[in-house]
Amino acid sequence: MSYKRAQDKPTETEILLLPPDNLGFPGVIGFWATVLFIVILVIYIMTLAINTMVMVLVSVKRQLHSPMYFFLQQFSLVEFVFLTVVVPNMLRVIWLEGATISVRGCITQAYFYCAVGCTECHLLTVMAYDRYLAICYPLHYSTLMDTRLQNILVIYCWVFGFLLTQITLNFICQLYFCGPNVINHFFCDLAPFAELTCLHRFAFQLMILIVAVPLIVIPFILVIISYVFVFITILGISSAKGRKKTFSTCSSHLTVVTMYYGTLITIYMVPANGDTLTLNKLIAFLYIVITPLFNPIIYCLRNHEMRVVMEKLLSVTNKR
Repeated sequence: MSYKRAQDKPTETEILLLPPDNLGFPGVIGFWATVLFIVILVIYIMTLAINTMVMVLVSVKRQLHSPMYFFLQQFSLVEFVFLTVVVPNMLRVIWLEGATISVRGCITQAYFYCAVGCTECHLLTVMAYDRYLAICYPLHYSTLMDTRLQNILVIYCWVFGFLLTQITLNFICQLYFCGPNVINHFFCDLAPFAELTCLHRFAFQLMILIVAVPLIVIPFILVIISYVFVFITILGISSAKGRKKTFSTCSSHLTVVTMYYGTLITIYMVPANGDTLTLNKLIAFLYIVITPLFNPIIYCLRNHEMRVVMEKLLSVTNKR
C-alpha cells in the first residue's frame, strides 16, 4: 500500500482518496486540515481508551459479571476494531491532504469495515433481546440467558457479520474497474466503489441494497419488536417508581440504538447524489468518529453498576 499527495497522479493499481476540502469539509485545507487531524486523533485516542477501560472493568469487577455487561464488553471490542479499521487511514488522508491506496488495500478496508459494522448491528439486536428477557421474564432470566447462550449469540454476531460481508467481497472482486480511479470519500466504503465500475453498476448498487436488508433492516425490526414487548411490560407495572427503575435498565441501549441506526439508515438506505452525497459523507464522519466516543460514555453514565465501579476507581486513584 502506498500513499501520496493528492496532486500526484495515482497509478492503475491505486485509488485516490480525496482531501478533506472535497469531502464535505469546505475550506479545510492547510492549517485547518491540521486542526481537523489533531481533533480526530484526540477523539480516536479517547475513544480507544474509554472502550479499553470498559472491557477491563467488565473483566475484573465481579459486580459487572452479568449478561448485560458481557454484551457491553463485546460491544466495546467491536467499536475498538471498527475505529482501528477506518480512522488511521482517515488521518493519513487528512494529513497528506489526499492519499492513494492500493485496490487490494481498499477492498480489504471495505470488507473489514462492513464486516465489523454488520457484527455491531447484530450485537445491538442481541443486547435488545437480552433486555427483553430481563424485563419480560425476570424470574427465568438467569436460566434463559445462561453463559452458553451468551457465547453462542456473540459467536453468531461475529461469524455472521464476516460471512455475509464475504458475499459482497466476492462480488467486488469480479467487477471491472476503469477510470477515474478516485473515491470521493475519506475511506473505502462500498457505495463509492459503484462509481468506479465500468459495467454492472446498477447490479452493484442493487446488491448493496439487498445486503442491507439482513445487515440493517432485519436487525432493526427485531430491536423494535423487542422494545414493543418491553414497553408493554413496563406500562403494566403499577408503581411509577417501578416503571422508572425498569426503564432505566434499557434506556442507555435504546439511546445508542437510536443514534446508531439513525445514521446508518441515512447513509445506506437513502439514495445519495449531489448535495445528498455530501450530507452522507458528513453523517458518515459522525457515525465513524463521534458516535463511538459517546456510546461507552452513555452506557457508563446511565448504568448504575458501571457508574458505581467508575466512582470507586476514581476515588482510589485520587487517594493515591
